[in-house]
Amino acid sequence: MKIAIGCDHIVTDIKDKVIEMLKRDGIEVLDCGTYDFERTHYPIYGHKVAVNVVEKNVDFGIVICGTGVGISNGAQKTKGARVLLAKDVLTVEDARKNYDANIIGFGGRIVGLGLMYEMIETFINTKYEGKNDQLINQIDSLIKNKNYSDSIFDEENKKWDSGFYDE
Repeated sequence: MKIAIGCDHIVTDIKDKVIEMLKRDGIEVLDCGTYDFERTHYPIYGHKVAVNVVEKNVDFGIVICGTGVGISNGAQKTKGARVLLAKDVLTVEDARKNYDANIIGFGGRIVGLGLMYEMIETFINTKYEGKNDQLINQIDSLIKNKNYSDSIFDEENKKWDSGFYDE
């Protein structure tokens, strides 16, 4: 099994701990960044994870930011990504069984590491039951165009580099 993982700069340490836990369990990890605590534009990392999932370079994805809301929404805007913002094990199990969720998102400042890893284990070990293919196809068709290019954030990165987003 191979999992892509990406995060916001405020939870890089949590991402790194999750990676250690995944590797300890024999899971191959594709670390999509960010890699330090320097302020960054988190949708880039949610998008990188999502593209690797929908292009089948990995089996699943994990995205983490402070609340999980921003990076989950960033990943969700990729055609074919079905992102679950997780806060409890029951919802995670339902999202895999009934909606074939392929990316799990967390609020690294909200969910403790132990619960987070329990939800990850449930996520990767729960099988889609195959009952909602038509519904899933309808959901996936809401985004019409593939948007898998790395260059979609070029304009934002230029603004970022020029200090546009500095406070």
